[in-house]
Amino acid sequence: MAKKDLKEKENLEKQISVKKVIFPVLIGIVGVFVLLYYQTKDKNIDFSVINFSYLTVVFLLVATLFMMLRDLGYIIRFKILSENKVTWLQAFRVIMLWEFASAISPSAIGGTSVAVVFIHKEGISVGKSAAIVMATSFLDELYFIIMFPVMIFIVGPDKLFTIGETSGLTFANQFFYLAIIGYSLKLIYNLFLSYGLFINPVIIKKTILAIFSVGFLRRWRKSARRVGLDIINNSKEFKQKSFSFWLKAGAATFLSWTARYWVVNAIFVAFFAMKEGHILLFAKQLVMWIMMLVSPTPGGSGFSEYIFSEYLNDFMPQVAGISIITALVWRLFTYYPYLLAGVIIAPRWINEKFGKSNKEKNNK
Repeated sequence: MAKKDLKEKENLEKQISVKKVIFPVLIGIVGVFVLLYYQTKDKNIDFSVINFSYLTVVFLLVATLFMMLRDLGYIIRFKILSENKVTWLQAFRVIMLWEFASAISPSAIGGTSVAVVFIHKEGISVGKSAAIVMATSFLDELYFIIMFPVMIFIVGPDKLFTIGETSGLTFANQFFYLAIIGYSLKLIYNLFLSYGLFINPVIIKKTILAIFSVGFLRRWRKSARRVGLDIINNSKEFKQKSFSFWLKAGAATFLSWTARYWVVNAIFVAFFAMKEGHILLFAKQLVMWIMMLVSPTPGGSGFSEYIFSEYLNDFMPQVAGISIITALVWRLFTYYPYLLAGVIIAPRWINEKFGKSNKEKNNK
């Protein structure tokens, strides 16, 4: 194996080490137990409020289907952005690895820092891989930027930010602050991406070169300049894409995120036979994910369970501990499967892509 490949493999193994799974799982478990303790102190959990029937099984299967649709949307979008240069299996592996990297990284960072490597090792140039990652981030953030004001218009700001006895848009409402901060960060980031992708990709190149002018990163400055030039060329390609190209990629993005949010609706129907308020619940989840951007923990562990149990509490029976248990079930559907997938796929994928038999292919 070439020295460059060996170094790249070592860096990747550090960033997506299976050992990193322990930390977010530990935070999540400790967080659930701490929150459960404070909610149930001197009280018993009344499980009779949970509606166990055949509908429970049916709608838990529906929740599973929504998660499968969510992944399918991501896979379809990746194939669109890569112009079908990867197989369905390759696309599946990239998405699972990308989600795994996101699950063990702070929410604000996500898995984008290593996603370029995942894509490149499936046979796509580094510049094209970087451009795909940028386009993916652009579409994801665009979904939030558009849907947030749309949901505010549909359900109203008061309902969206009302929690228990705290009403609507008040400066005493910490969730309002978190949502505004998260939305502002997404908006600023997407404006930068939009400008770099469609107007002036040179600014992306300059940003990359500035980063690789710092200390120990200087040794890769020449490679960074080449990547920057590739991004400029691929950005030109993206600018020339037809409206139908972006419409298809946008539709896949819409499918993915919308399906993910409906997982909670399905869980609430399964456990609480929820019949009304589905649009409001959907809207609150969108706001909740924007809030989670400010979480410093890997995959939002601990913080996500707290936000879920507090912000969506009005949709659940007001019984001690139920909101935390429901939050745990939600994470079992939307978070922990990606940790498991990463543990299974990552070691084998790294050995395959950086193995001696792949040296020639991966150095192209």
